This record gives sequence, structure tokens and C-alpha cells, in this order.
Amino acid sequence: MDAMGAYLARPWLRFYPQDVPHDLDVPSRSLVEVFDEATSRAPDRAALVFYGREITYRELRDATDRLAHALAALGVAKGDRVAVYLVNSPQFVIAYFAILKAGATVTPISPMYTSHEVRYQLEDSGARVVVCQDVLHDKVARCGAALDAVVVTNVGEYLPALKRLLGRGPLGRILGEVGLGSAEISRGANVHRLQDLLRSHPADPPRPRIDPERDLAALPYTGGTTGDPKGVMLTHRNLLAARLVGNAAFPTFEPGKEVLVAFLPFFHIYGQVAMMLNGIAEGNLLLLFTNPDTEAILAAMERHRATVFFGVPTLFEYLKDHKDTGKVDWKRLKLIVSGADTLHDSTMKAWARRTGAPIVEGYGLTETCATSHVNPLDRPKAGSFGLPVPGMHAAILDPVTLSPAPPGETGELVLSGPNVMTGYWRRPLDTERTFVEISGRRRLRTGDIVCMDEEGDFHFH
Repeated sequence: MDAMGAYLARPWLRFYPQDVPHDLDVPSRSLVEVFDEATSRAPDRAALVFYGREITYRELRDATDRLAHALAALGVAKGDRVAVYLVNSPQFVIAYFAILKAGATVTPISPMYTSHEVRYQLEDSGARVVVCQDVLHDKVARCGAALDAVVVTNVGEYLPALKRLLGRGPLGRILGEVGLGSAEISRGANVHRLQDLLRSHPADPPRPRIDPERDLAALPYTGGTTGDPKGVMLTHRNLLAARLVGNAAFPTFEPGKEVLVAFLPFFHIYGQVAMMLNGIAEGNLLLLFTNPDTEAILAAMERHRATVFFGVPTLFEYLKDHKDTGKVDWKRLKLIVSGADTLHDSTMKAWARRTGAPIVEGYGLTETCATSHVNPLDRPKAGSFGLPVPGMHAAILDPVTLSPAPPGETGELVLSGPNVMTGYWRRPLDTERTFVEISGRRRLRTGDIVCMDEEGDFHFH
């Protein structure tokens, strides 16, 4: 067998659990349909718990429909881009799905961005409407981008009454620590309060025709380690495929019965897909936090009996020695995942000694809707970031010649699957350089140097 044949044979499939499919059947549906179905199945079930405030699927649907109607009234039409400049909060979830219901595309902006970076993303994406935190508004006002409308909201709008009255607390601390600016907002014709819009518009959203294969749902921006950040074009189908990957890879999940800890930032693709989209689409409960306040998170996990925990290596390194880690019965959780960076073997072993529960390592990119590889629950391999997920075709190429590298040798990881982006926003040359056609498949060049062992597990070089 030649080198490419070794990858085309997908040796990793031999090690899939018996009930995990090899490929995905991605239906032609929009995320709007998925959201409406999820919120209709059990409207009185809790969707979010935000520092003690419980929000049901009915409330979430009502607010989303009202905001979608309001956005349309503000001129947002199909194909427009709308920026979301928010910390993790109920407003992020409401704004995200309201924008999709208006037929527009969500472009999330990091709350840590400077006004210069905000301007770049607004102008590059063409977003003329932004939904932002009131304490972030001055960055929007000072950035100089031409905007048709700014919708501002305060985190306290969805906090329990007692916590709204407290000047201190986890929320106040994090907003103060990162220096997000003043909440004083100069009044203007194009500045609107979110709660005013929700009160003044009916729960009657527009119903544009959405083509899941072509219409963009999200336009997140890459970190821009080389040159300016680039917009990653993710269609409704891309994101739906990413959601279905989670269902396929972890068939023990029960829709409507899982409890996810959601503190990783939703503006980042990892938090946006693994937590927000997957959680809401399945009708599960999200324990929502603006930041990784470990004491609050660990207390909420026990109180609400969390079943799923997504984290990053630095967090697990910190938690393995945290005084409150032992207060959580980690062995009860169905899944503990580490992503976004390499998990050191020493961290994994120390975690297992402390908690008695394994961490499953995975890998993904913004360009793959946060996922492409994950270790099977019943067969995690130390030092590996996992097997390609269902529907994902992976290969390794020489980064210079683009010829296939034999298994065991290092090279550049290339990927093809239904959750791989369509390209970079308004950057045809970058898109052309990032994809390569091999064996009848258009494959994404990841830039990561890795190797595949004889069992189909992938490892960083």
C-alpha cells in the first residue's frame, strides 16, 4: 500500500466504539430549524442557569424571536453580518440565534479586543450592526467604524435580583480586572437598549429562506498570528455537522438530560460549538459563567450534578491542585474533555490520581468548527490528540512537496469533512493556498506538523 493509501484506508475506524458510525449523514437543515425544534420539545425545561438565575427554553425562544424581529426592523437582512461583542451571558445566546433568525451571519468579537482590533473586524466583515456589552460600548464608539445600529446590554439584566444589587462578586471582579471601560453611554439615534427592543417588538421573527449549504451562519476570526486575522466562513451545514459529530462520537449522551459547564468563551469556536450550540441543540442545561471562577464553577457542578466538562490544559493543571476540586464527584461525569492546546502527560496522570476520572483529549481548529480529532472514551492513548471524528478524512503531507508522508513520519495534517470551512472571507488567494486537492477530496492544510501511528492515532511532532 502506498503512503496515501494508508490514509485512505482510515485505519482509525478499527478502534471506533461499536456504536459510533464511520461517517455522518448531515441533513439539509438550518441552525434556525434546530433551535426552534430544541426550544419546542420541552419549553419549560431550564436552558441556562446564570449565577443562580434560571432561564427556560420558552424564555430563551421568546427573547430570541423578539430580538430577531427588532433586528429586521433595524434593517438587518439576509446575508448581512452582525457583530456580537459580549462576554458569556444569556444575551450572547439570545443574540446569536436572533441574528441567524434574521437570515444574517454572526461575527463574534473577543471582549479583550482593543478599539483598533474591533474596528478591523467590523470593517473587514462588513458588519454594520453590533450587539455589545455596555462596558464595551466605548470601544465601539471610539473605533470609528461606520455603524447603522448598536444594541447595548448589561450583564445584570439576567442576574438574580440579589446579585444585581451587590457591587462585588465574580462578575464585577472579572469586568473590573480586565479594564473593559466605562458603562457610560452617550445617547445617539443609532444606540438601542436590548431590553427596550425586547419589550417593543413581538415574538414574530422574520422567516428568510436559508440555504444550509451556502448561507453563512458564523464568521469567526482567526487569531492572526501571521498577518491580520482572517474571517472563517462557516455555513449552517458546517456547524450542524460539528454538532452531529458530538452526538456520533459520544452516543451515551441523552438529549435533554445532560448538564454542561459553560465557562469557555463563546466568542471562541470551542466554547461556541462544544458548549453553546451542542448544549442548546440537544435541549440540555448550560451552567453559564462569564469567566473560569473555579470556586463558583465547582460549587455549581455539584449543586446541579454536571455531566459534561470541557476545559483547556492550563485549567486542568490548575484544578489538579485546587483545594475545592475534591468536592466534585468527577467519576460521575460522562465526559471530561481537554482541547485548544496540548495536554501534558504529567497533568493527565496527576488529574487521574486526584479525581479518579480520565480526561479525553481532542483537537480542532476554527476552520473545522472546533473539532476534527478526539480520543475514544474506552481507548484514550497517552500523548495522542485522538482519532479523526466520524466523517473526517485525515492525511499527512510533506509541507513542501505536498506528497503523502508514510505513517510514522511527520508532516502537515490535512483534513476533509463536512465541518471544514468553505474558505476565508474575501480572501480568495489565502483560501486557494489553504486547500489542496488530493485523491478527489478538497483538503484543508492545517499548518500543524503531526504524525499518525500504525493504529491511526495522531500525535503532535
